[in-house]
Amino acid sequence: MPVDDVRTIRNLGIVGQGGVGKTSLGDVMLFDGGTTTRIGRLDDGTSAFGPEPEEVRRQLTLSTAFHHLTWRKHEVTLLDMPGYSDFVPDTLNCMRAATGLVFVIAPAAGEIKVEAEAVWKRANELNLPRLAFVTKMDRERADFAAAVEDVKTVLGAKAVPIQVPIGAAEAFRGVIDLVTMKALLPKPDGSMAEEAVPADLQADANAAREQLMELVAEADDALLEKYLETGALSTEEIQQALNIGTRANKLVPILCGSSTKNIAIPPLLDAVVAYLPSPADLAVAGGTEPKLREPIERRPAMDEPFSALVFKTIVDPFAGKLSVFRVLSGRVNADSTVLNVSRDVKERLGHLFKLEGKKQQSVPHAIAGEIVAVAKLKETASGDTLADEKAPILYPGLLDFPSSMSFAIEPKSKGDEEKATNAFHRMTEEDPTLHVTRDTEAREIILSGVSQLHIEVAVEKLKRKYGVEVTLKAPKVPYRETIKGRAEAQGKLKKQSGGRGQFADTYLRVEPLPRGTGFEFVDAIVGGVVPRQFIPAVEKGIREALNEGIVAHYPVVDVKATLYDGSFHTVDSSEMAFKIAASLGFKTAVSQAKPILLEPVMNMEIVVPDDCMGDVIGDLNSRRGKVLGVDPRPGGQAIRALVPMAEVLKYAPDLRSMTSGRGSFTIGFDHYEEVPTHLTEKIVKEAEAARAAKA
Repeated sequence: MPVDDVRTIRNLGIVGQGGVGKTSLGDVMLFDGGTTTRIGRLDDGTSAFGPEPEEVRRQLTLSTAFHHLTWRKHEVTLLDMPGYSDFVPDTLNCMRAATGLVFVIAPAAGEIKVEAEAVWKRANELNLPRLAFVTKMDRERADFAAAVEDVKTVLGAKAVPIQVPIGAAEAFRGVIDLVTMKALLPKPDGSMAEEAVPADLQADANAAREQLMELVAEADDALLEKYLETGALSTEEIQQALNIGTRANKLVPILCGSSTKNIAIPPLLDAVVAYLPSPADLAVAGGTEPKLREPIERRPAMDEPFSALVFKTIVDPFAGKLSVFRVLSGRVNADSTVLNVSRDVKERLGHLFKLEGKKQQSVPHAIAGEIVAVAKLKETASGDTLADEKAPILYPGLLDFPSSMSFAIEPKSKGDEEKATNAFHRMTEEDPTLHVTRDTEAREIILSGVSQLHIEVAVEKLKRKYGVEVTLKAPKVPYRETIKGRAEAQGKLKKQSGGRGQFADTYLRVEPLPRGTGFEFVDAIVGGVVPRQFIPAVEKGIREALNEGIVAHYPVVDVKATLYDGSFHTVDSSEMAFKIAASLGFKTAVSQAKPILLEPVMNMEIVVPDDCMGDVIGDLNSRRGKVLGVDPRPGGQAIRALVPMAEVLKYAPDLRSMTSGRGSFTIGFDHYEEVPTHLTEKIVKEAEAARAAKA
C-alpha cells in the first residue's frame, strides 16, 4: 500500500559487527510483521533479503539489502547492513538513509569489535537515534548484564535496559518489560503473552525498574523534578521520557531476545515504532543551492519541493541498474522527470519500486522519508542528488574510502580482457570502494579494494554474473632507473648494402638531474656538424631509449642528455639514422655513468590504538620504513612514515593481524629512492626471468 503520512515511516538500519545475527533478526521481524509466511535463513539461502551465492557460501552479508513490513500501522523499511570490516564502507554510506538503528549486540562481555565501534562512531556523526538489542540470549554462557556494561564502557553510550531476560542460555524463555512490569513469554505464533512477573524475579525486576526511572528522568526536566519529589514515574511517563531521550540521542534503550527461537522480537518492533523517530521528527536536510552556492534547507515534509539522495546502486547483468534513493523532501510520482543536480542533467523516472530482497514491488509515488528504487537512470550514480528542476538543492555526497589493497588481474581466456574491464566498471557502480585502473607501463589491469577478501568476492561475482574468470597476482612495482655519474659516448650508425645507405654520427653527454626532475635534452651543436633538421630525431631517439634502462629494463628518469658533436652524410643521413644512432649512444653513455635502480616510496599514515603502537613501529622498521612522527588521535595514535612500495603491497592483512582489526591506514606515492645494493640483484634476476618468460 502507498504511504501517505510521513509520521508513520521508519527506516530501520540493522547494524552491528559481523556474525552477530543481524540478517536472522531481520528475517524474524519480517515473519512477525506478517510480510513472510516462514522465517528465512541465510545459511540455506532462504533469507527474505535475497542473499547472493557469495553471501550464502561465506555466511555473511556483503552488501546492504532491503525489505519492509507494516507494524501497528507504521511502514518499517529494514536495511540489513554488512558488519565485517571488509564491507563496512557500504554500511557507513547506507546509514545516510536510516532514520534510526537497531544495534545488535552479542550476549557476552568483550565481544564488541572494532567494526561495531566504527558503525557506532558513524551513527554519532549522523546523530542517528538507536536501540540496542542483545541477541542470542539462548546461547551458552549468555550474560545480559555483561553485554549492557560493554555498551556503556566500549561504546560510551548511556545504556538504559528496558527489559531483563527470564533465564539465560537453554533456560531463556522470555523477558520482563520494565516499563509495564509484565513478563512477556512467546506463544506458538511468534507473538508474546503478557503474564505477571515471576515471584522469584520480582525483587530484581523492581530494582531494575528503579534504575530505569532514574536514568530516563534525566531526559526531561519536568519528569526529573517529579521523580525527585515522588521517587516514581508512571508507565506513560517512562514511555514519554524514553521517547524524548532516545530521539534526542541522550539514551540508548536496551532490549534482549533470541532470533533463532523467535523470542521477544515483537516487543523490539514495538520499541522501534514507539521510541525511534519518523522522518518528520528529524532535523531538516541541509544542502547547497547549486548556482549561488549558498546553504539552503529542506524540511522532511510533503509540501516541500521534491529532493532525494541516491545512496546506493544495485547492478544486475540482466535487469540493469537500480538506483536506490531516500526522498528527503516533497513527493515524487512514477514517470516523472527530475533534475540530477550533481551532474546538471535531467532524468526520466520510470516505475518506482519498494525493494523486497531480490524482488521489487511497484508503487505509484514516494513521499518524504521513503526509500524507493528506480531502474535504468542513464547518468545517475551513488551519491547524486535528485530534485525538482524548479527548486534544485545539492546534498553532500557519500563518504569516499581509499583502497588499501590492489591486485593485478589476468583473464584466464584470451580475448576476455576488454570484457573483464567493462564488467568491473559496471561493478564499481554498485560498489564505489572497488577501483579499476590500467597500468600502461606494466600492461596490467589493477583491481583495488578494501581488503583481499573484498577483492576475492568481486572476482567471484565477476565469474557468476558476467561469465569472466580471472586470476589475481601481486601488481608489479614500478621501479625506475637513473645514473649517479657523468659519461660521454659516441652513437654511430653506418650501413651500406648497395644503393643508398644509412649514416649518422652523434656524441652525447649524460649526467644526473635532481630526483623527480624527469628528463632534459640539450642541443649544444655548433657549426652545423649535425644539421638542424636532424636534431629532433636525436631527441626522439633518446626519449625512446628512456623507456628501457640497462640495469633491469625499467624506464630511465632524472637524466640530462647533451648532444655536443657529430657528423652526417649528404646522401645517406636521415632522421631514422640519427634516431637510431642517438639511441645507441645514449645507452652506451648510461652504462658508463653508474646506473642504479630506484624504487617508489610511499607516504603512509597508520592510525592504531596506543597499545599496538610499538608493534606497528617495529614492523615498519623491518619493512625498511622511516617513521617521520607520531600524532595523537582520538582513541590512539597516527604514525606517519615513508615505506618502500615493495614492502607494503599486502600491508592491510598484516596491520589487521597486529591490531586485531583496530588499525587503519592511508597510503600515497611520495618519491623515488635508490634501491639498496643487496636488493638490486634480486630485482634484476626477477626482471630477467619475467623478460625470458615473455620471449
